[in-house]
Order: sequence, then C-alpha cells, then structure tokens
Amino acid sequence: MKKIIYSFCLMLAMVSSTQAQVQSPSEFLPSYGKQITYYHQVEDYFKQLTEKSTFIKQQKYGVTPEQRGLNVFFISTPENLANLEQIRNNNLAAIGLSKNGSQMIGDKLIVWLSFNVHGNEFAGTESAMTVAYELVNPSNAETKKWLENTIVILDPCMNPDGYSRYGNWLREISGKKTHPGLYDREHMEVWPGGRYNHYIFDLNRDWAWQTQPESQQRIALYNQWMPQVHTDVHEMGYESPYFFPPSAEPIHEFIEKYQKDFHNVLGKNMSQKFDAQNWMYNTSERFDLFYPSYGDTYPAYNGAVGMTLEQGGIGAGRAVMMSNGNIVTIQDRLTHHATAVLTVVESASAQADVLLKGFRGFMNNSRKTVKGNYKMYVMKNNPKLIQLADLLKKNNIEFSYADASLKASGYNYSAKSDKGFTIEPNDLIVKVDQPKAVFTQVLFEPNQKLNDSLSYDITAWALPLAYGVEGYALKNSLGFKTKATIEVNEKTVPQKVYAFHVPWNNRISAQVLSLLHQNNIKVRSAMNKAIFGDVTVEPGGLLVTKADNPNVVDFEKTISDLVKIKTDYNYINTGFSSNAKDVGSENFNLLKVPKVVLLSGKGVSSTEFGAAWFYMQETIDYPVSVVEVNNFNRLKLMDYNTLILADGDYTFSEEQQKKIGEWIKNGGKVIAMNGALSLFDGKEGYALSPFASDEDKLNSEKENDSIALKERFLDFHDSERREISKSIPGAIIENVLNKTHPLSFGLGDKYFSLKTDSNHYSLLKNAVNVAYVPKDYKSYGFIGNQVKKKLNNTVSFAVEHKGDGTIVYMIDNPLFRGFWENGNVLFSNALFLVN
Repeated sequence: MKKIIYSFCLMLAMVSSTQAQVQSPSEFLPSYGKQITYYHQVEDYFKQLTEKSTFIKQQKYGVTPEQRGLNVFFISTPENLANLEQIRNNNLAAIGLSKNGSQMIGDKLIVWLSFNVHGNEFAGTESAMTVAYELVNPSNAETKKWLENTIVILDPCMNPDGYSRYGNWLREISGKKTHPGLYDREHMEVWPGGRYNHYIFDLNRDWAWQTQPESQQRIALYNQWMPQVHTDVHEMGYESPYFFPPSAEPIHEFIEKYQKDFHNVLGKNMSQKFDAQNWMYNTSERFDLFYPSYGDTYPAYNGAVGMTLEQGGIGAGRAVMMSNGNIVTIQDRLTHHATAVLTVVESASAQADVLLKGFRGFMNNSRKTVKGNYKMYVMKNNPKLIQLADLLKKNNIEFSYADASLKASGYNYSAKSDKGFTIEPNDLIVKVDQPKAVFTQVLFEPNQKLNDSLSYDITAWALPLAYGVEGYALKNSLGFKTKATIEVNEKTVPQKVYAFHVPWNNRISAQVLSLLHQNNIKVRSAMNKAIFGDVTVEPGGLLVTKADNPNVVDFEKTISDLVKIKTDYNYINTGFSSNAKDVGSENFNLLKVPKVVLLSGKGVSSTEFGAAWFYMQETIDYPVSVVEVNNFNRLKLMDYNTLILADGDYTFSEEQQKKIGEWIKNGGKVIAMNGALSLFDGKEGYALSPFASDEDKLNSEKENDSIALKERFLDFHDSERREISKSIPGAIIENVLNKTHPLSFGLGDKYFSLKTDSNHYSLLKNAVNVAYVPKDYKSYGFIGNQVKKKLNNTVSFAVEHKGDGTIVYMIDNPLFRGFWENGNVLFSNALFLVN
C-alpha cells in the first residue's frame, strides 16, 4: 500500500514539475500587454503550453487564404482529454447526431471560446493567451475544478489574415512611446483595415452562409462538437464601456428560457467581478439575437447559449485617452476580456447540469413541438438547388429529393400566399423533424417575428427568394417516397457536334463561361428561346459552335471537357431551329470577352469591394485587375472594356469623370453599385435621377419639410427609434423583371432584392428599367414606414446605353455578403451578357 501511495505521489510531483514550467504570456512575450503580438508569436505561445501542460491539446482545423494556420485548443483535465472522441460522440448521440455514444463516460459540458473574428479587435487574441494560461496554470486550483466537468474549446484567432494585416501595420508605424492623443496615426487605421479577412469579408456575418474558407472549415468542426455554450469575443469603439449579456432586443422568439436565464446568470456574475474593480459596463443595450449568421445567434439557434462580449478598443492602438481623461491600454483591454471569459467558464461549469438539460431539450423537443408555423419546406426542381443543397450540407441540415408526385398546398414565398401545387420528382424536401429543427426553421420560415424594430442587422433572409427558386412552406409533414440524391447520367458526346449548349441558369453557367473565355473559345448567347429538335435553348443560353471556333483541335472533346462541370449541358447537330431562331440569326449574339478592372482603395467601401473581388476571384475564377483609386490617372482605361465600381464615395475630378464618360462612349461598360451611382446621379447626359420630374422633387421636399416641422414637438428620448422609420436595415423587396433584357436572364419570373439602405431612384427615362419595385410590392423584413411608400415604382437595376458603351446601374448590391445566390446570377449577367 505504501508503495502505491509513494508511486502516486511521485507521479503527482512529476506532473507538478512539468506544469510548473508553463510560462505566463508576460513571461514568454516581452512586450505582452504593451504591443500587439505577432501571429507567429501567438502560435509559439500556444505551442509552449501544449508542450509543457497535460491540460491542453491542439487541433489544426484549416488554413486561411494566405496560408496561416487555423487552430483550436482543447483544455480540460488529462483524463477528459484522453477521452475526447468518446465525449464528442456522447454529446452528439444525446441529440440524435451520432450512434456511437457510450454510458461509460459521464456527461461533460462543452464551452467554445472564439476570439478575434475581426482582426483589428486584437485584444481578443491577447486575452486568449491569458485565458488559456489561467486554465492550465498549475497554481490555479479553481480553474482545475471547473475543468473536471467541462471541455473548453478555445480558438485564439478566427481571422489570422486580418489580425496579421492589422498587427503588421501597427508594429510598422509604432514608435518607442505610446501616443494616447487621438490624432496620432496609430489611431487612424489605413484602408482596408484589419477587421476583415483576406477577401475583405466580415467573418462575423458569415456563420450561416459560409462563403469564406475560414467559416467553412471552422463550422465543419463546430458541427462535429455542438457545444452548449459559445462566447464570441469582440471589441467596439474605445469610448464604449464593456458589454456582456443579457442581450438587447430583438431576441428571436425561438430563443428559449434556459438560454435567457443563463444570460442573466452571467450578467449577475460578471457585474460582481467588474464592480469589484470599478470597471464600467453595460448590458441589454445594443447587441441583439436575431440575424442568424453571427457568432452568438448561430450557436443559439443550434441549442447553445450564444453570447457576445465587447470591450472598447477599436482605434485605440496601444493606448488612447478617452473623453473622461482615462487612458485605455492593451493591458486594460485584455484584462477585462480575460476576466469576462473566465467568468463564462466558471459560471458554465457551475451550471453544467442545467445547461446540458436545456441544450438537449432544445435540440430534441423541437423535433416534436415545432416552434414555427410549418413542418416541411419544398423547393421546386431548379438548377440553383445545387447551391442551396451545398448550403444545407455545410450546416448539417437534413434534406432529400422527392421520388414521386403528390398534390399539396402550401405558402408560396414569391406570391406571399397559400397556393396549391404538385410535388414532383427531384424537388428538394426539407422536413423540420430533424436534429437541426430550430435552425432549419430559422432559415426557412417565411416571416420571422421581429419583436423590436431596432435591429442590429438585416431582418429577412428567406432562402427560396435568396436562391431564386420556387418554394413552399407546408403546415403538415407529408409522407411520400424520397431519395438521397439526384442521379446525373454522364453524357456521351458524338464524334461530330454542330454546337454545344450550356444553359444559363445558375452560378456554374458563369463559371463555365469564364473557362471558355479564358481558353479563347468564342461563345454566343440567345436573346430568345430557340428550339433545335429536343434541345431548347433558353434566353441567355450559351452556344459554342464549331463554325465560330474552326481552329479548336478536337472540338468535341475540348469543349465537352470545359463545360462538363455544368452537368445539364447539351449539344445540337444542326443550326436549323424549328421556331425560326437559327444559330446564324440575330437571336444569337457573339459575346465580348470582358477585360475587367475593379477600383479599390480609400473612399471605396472595403466590404463591398471585397464582395466584388471575391466574386471575380472565387465565384467565377475570372481575371480582374485591381487598381487603387489614387492611381486612376495612371490607368489606361482603353486597355479594358469593363469597369466595376463597388459602393463608395468616389472623389473623381471633373477631368477624371470626363475620361470615364468618353471611355463609355467608345465602348466601355461600367457596373456601378450603391454609392458609386453618385458619379452619374443628376449629371448632364445621364438618365439616373432620384426623381422622375421637377414636380416629384418638389413634392418630396415638401413632405420632408412637413415631417421636420412635426418632429419639433417630439421628445428627444425616442429620437433613435424615430430614425428607424426612415431606414431599411435589410429587407427583401419584390421586383418586376423586364424578362427580354439580358440583365434579367436566368433570374426567374421575379427578382427579390435584398435592400440594405433607403436609397431609391424613380423609374429612369431613356434607359431600360430591368428590375423595378412595383406599386404595392411584396416584402419581407422591416422597412421604416417613411420609406415603404417611397419605394413604389422605383428602379433597382437599370441599363443605359451611351454611344457604343453601357452603364449598368445597381441601386441594390446583388453581391452583398456573397450569399444572395440569385444576385450572383444577376451580376454574372451584367458582366458577361450585357453589351
């Protein structure tokens, strides 16, 4: 017995000796708390922890576009870490997502901590090192107690590319001394800043849509674990006091009591810690739980208690003086974060039984007691379902395809009313009865209940409208034969083909056209439907003819290899059509090869530039030259035929605008979005104008003046809420299409635009109003009452011809955050089909 006790004590001593070698961040990093830590130093610090502590384990889950590593660290007792896979399976088995659970290992709570989704909010990553250290610190017996029933998954930096961009800049411009004064350059971050990732996307808005590689890789891992608690660590303007839960309204009706209750527990516990230090904080004021693609809402709709923690620090550099005279340092910021995050782990561990019970109830009971109005969603067969199915797979949402026909009735998203229809083979079926029941309903419910209009983000995202497919929501879950996939038969191309047909009906069509152009293949596009035997070429449909490409070696094999990613491609053996639309007729336009330049730099909205850049680079993989606005005078516009102007405040001189105008007349095409429209708005020679006539302008001014007079008597307290009556944080607006114009090809019968601001223009004269908002239009989401009526008969997308050139006006941004799939098709039309 004495030998056993001696051996056990010796083992503890050896472990203690090893743990004692673990260094704190300030011991390992000489400038910790005084200067931003380089990303490679962060990696080195965590490597030191994993090498010297048995309480932490690393998993690399991916790489960024700039090839930096993405890592999580599992922190718990050595016993728990030895059984991670079984703990993971137990957790999934309890909610029906795994069959590999085991009763041999007790329940463990899973707490996921995410830091620095915004790269310039760097105190998050700095604090992550302190949090990790305190959790493994051998002299901190309190944290070891928490880890007995808790697995902490810690992601120290979700956006290494943005963090490194900001960190390298701050290091480069820093002197020996800090400069708390507001006008030093370390408080004036340069374009595009470090907030965003490589493609200048906001990763904090990308959780559900997963357009970006970082999001895709991270959420694949997240769905393998499904934690009960998720903490998203942020910074905001440096004048702001710390924010922690409870969250502000609107809180989605699907958020359950146990989630709100734990928010209240956290608010009480954190306030005690902050009160003891006389730190300022606020709760329930600004950050709501509604839009489904945040780091707090995505986990919340997947059963976890999701939360945002916000420290004042953006723009602070190394140190900054606030208006009250206090100086906020890096050390202050990381200390506040570390205190709050450790309180989350402590509180969660103490409430483990409550949280596990709530989480499992959320996931399991929602299958039986449907939270929304509908139990099944049907998307009619459409080539765009390829992208929708991909989104569902990324989010672990179960779906199938109909393998039989059945009469049904349901809510039609486009008509915004109930309609009878027929479920047919290959329609996509999503049933609520599945483990991801709540999140499924959040994505597909037609009308999200908004209990407070003062929302932080967009308020509508109905997927059938985003993807441009006909969709139905059914109150009953119907039983009928389904199948897991749609089988696609591989085509056998004959030895002799007159032309290949590539349907223009989803983003893959644009990807194929991109390939064809880059391989110097000449392509035609149909203006009207043309019938060749059993092949129908739709408006916009692409034809690659042997006649246009006589020098292509082995035409049939070469072209079929290029177009095969579009599985519904076809071929014709004659140019003679049965409806007088022969291949050699005016119906088939020979497409120009776009030579594209995209402007960037100061004045251009960084995220909207990023959306256009990402579309060109990743969505269609097409060459684009990116030129800084301040180098515009050096740009030889005649070397290009397409100029993309993302949203922004362009301060072109009169001479520069004249240069653009002459270039357009000589055959150039401008695609202008949002703020870029000011270059043409009301300018002589252009059709773009907010008002149809001087009388309309006068009436609008009178109405605004009348409102201003009435507001003189209103109280100040509600002024913020009154302002939202003039705004659209993000709503879906019905648009009528001119279906004969190439800009509308492939969009369907209507286009539903995601409108994110109140800017509007009257229907244009001497231009083609391709997509416009009709009178008494249908809409989803919040629209301020002062704006709603003003949108009647306004244009969303228009085309004006000037000389030999073209201007495509985009009042709304079809590429917003990259997830509006029908918007990708619309932008592809503007780039490739509009001449």
